[in-house]
Amino acid sequence: MIQVTDLQKTYNGISVLNISNLSVSKGESFGLVGNNGAGKTTFFRLILDLIEPTTGEVLIENQPVVRNDEWKSITGSFLDEGFLIDFMTTEEYFSFVGKLYHKSEGDMTLFLESMKDFFNEEILGSKKLIRDFSKGNQKKIGIAAALIGDPKILILDEPFTALDPSSQIRLKRFLTDLQTRLNMTMLISSHDLNHVTEVCKRIVVLEKGKIVKDLNTNADTLKELESYFAV
Repeated sequence: MIQVTDLQKTYNGISVLNISNLSVSKGESFGLVGNNGAGKTTFFRLILDLIEPTTGEVLIENQPVVRNDEWKSITGSFLDEGFLIDFMTTEEYFSFVGKLYHKSEGDMTLFLESMKDFFNEEILGSKKLIRDFSKGNQKKIGIAAALIGDPKILILDEPFTALDPSSQIRLKRFLTDLQTRLNMTMLISSHDLNHVTEVCKRIVVLEKGKIVKDLNTNADTLKELESYFAV
């Protein structure tokens, strides 16, 4: 579903990402871990055509992502608060995104109902502007908006950061349900090894922009990752 070939990104002659070959299959839950500066967000931004690669390419369903809109209708993403329109209320924002995907009012009512457990009565009905919500609740809004278009691929950068413990548990349960019920392809980065090994069946470790581990998640994966990062 996603194919990466000879993908490099350099800034001022310094390489921040260098992946020779990587593929993510349909329905795969793919976790990306690494220390700060490892290249995780750069990688996601390249997949989403938010920045141009220095060399190489990314294909989604055999379509190059660069200067091409074909893949966008099947891809939902939330990387940071810059994806939000923060001068809107949540209802205005969800309505706006719904219209982009030609969703009816009935569609949006059903969608928001499906998000009720994840929202935990903290998102809708307050009449607050998005910028006035906490970082954690802004993250919930962004994750929900990424799903409005019924994507086949979901890309989330650090989705557990800033969420309170209850919301982290709800998000893990929600992502697992999406993967199981809809066979959704997921790419999730996280600094939290515990969460990402619970949600993802495959874990890739980036270090200085390069893949140093590519693991199928099993009972020993968390311990292996903890040992690697403890060095």
